Amino acid sequence: MAAEKRHIDSRLMLERLSKIHAKIKSGCYPSTKDLAFDNEVSIPTISRDIQFLRERFNAEIEYDSVNRGYYYKKDFDMPLNLISSKDVLFLSLAKQLLSQYEGTPIYKEISSIIDFLSDSQGVGKSDFLNRIALPPLPKVVINEENWNTVVECLQKNLVLEFDYNGRWKTATSHRILRPYQVLLQDGMYFVFGFDESADGSKGGERIFYLSRMKNLEKTNRKFDLPENFEFASRCGGGRFGAFKGAEKLQYEIEFYDDARQFVKDCVWADDQEFYDDEEENITTIKFSSSQSMKVLEWVLSQGMRARPIAPESFVERWKKEIRGMSLWA
Repeated sequence: MAAEKRHIDSRLMLERLSKIHAKIKSGCYPSTKDLAFDNEVSIPTISRDIQFLRERFNAEIEYDSVNRGYYYKKDFDMPLNLISSKDVLFLSLAKQLLSQYEGTPIYKEISSIIDFLSDSQGVGKSDFLNRIALPPLPKVVINEENWNTVVECLQKNLVLEFDYNGRWKTATSHRILRPYQVLLQDGMYFVFGFDESADGSKGGERIFYLSRMKNLEKTNRKFDLPENFEFASRCGGGRFGAFKGAEKLQYEIEFYDDARQFVKDCVWADDQEFYDDEEENITTIKFSSSQSMKVLEWVLSQGMRARPIAPESFVERWKKEIRGMSLWA
C-alpha cells in the first residue's frame, strides 16, 4: 500500500507542478492562496512545490509585492513541456517492454509517470502502441513490503537480514547481506551482494531471488559500498543472466542444423568467436564465461543440436545431466 500511495503521490505532484507552471507563465501573478485553491491542496503544499521548482528545475520564481503573486524573472519552461510527442511515444513503447514486470512495484512507479506524460501529449491512446507488444510471459508476484525494505537498504547502504530457501537447498537458512544491486531478468527480481553468513569465515558474494526472501529486516548497521560492485563485472564476459560462478572458463560448443543460425543471432559473450564448417554442417562458438550453470541450461535447451567440446569438466557435467534425463525415457 505504501508503494502504491507513493506512485500516486508522484503523479499528482507532476500534475500539480504543470498547473502551477502554466499559471505563473500566464502572467496573472498567482498567489499561494490562488494556487492552493486551484489545485485543491494546502498553502504549505504549494510553497513546497514552488521551492521544488526553484531547486530541481532552476526556475527563477520571484514574488511581486505590488501584484501580490508569483512571476518568472527569466523565461522558463517545464522540462516536461519540452518533451516531444515522438519522445513520449518511445517512452510508451518502453512501458510495453516493461510489461513483463506488470503487477510489481517498479512497474507501478514507472508506468504511472509514463501514463501522465503520454496523456499530457495525447499519445496515450495511440493505435500504433498496439502494434508493438510482448508475447504473454510468466509473471512473478513480488511482496511490496519486501521490495521497499530492499530499496531502502540499497539507498542507505544498510545491512539486510532475512530467511531464505535456495534452489538446491530445501532447508531455510538465515542470511546477513550487504546488498549491492537489484538485478532484473525475465520479470524476476534478484538481489546481489555480499553474504556475511556464507560458508567460510570471510563470507562471499551471492545472488538471492527476491520472491524466496522471507522475514526481511533492515538493520541499523551501515556498510561501505565497494567501488567495483557491479554484477556485470563478475560474469567473466558471459551474458547469460543472473548467475555467477567462482571460475571463469573457456567454452567451445558445436551447434548443428537450424541451431547454427540461432547461436549466431545473439551476443552470448563479450569475446565470442564463430567458426563455420559447411561440409559438416557445424558452427562452433568459442567464448569465456563464469556462468557455468546458465551455459549448461543454454546448451541443453538445444537438445541434440548442440554439443560441448570444452572444457572437459563441463563436457562431463553435460553428459551426466543427459544420462540422468535418460532415466525418465
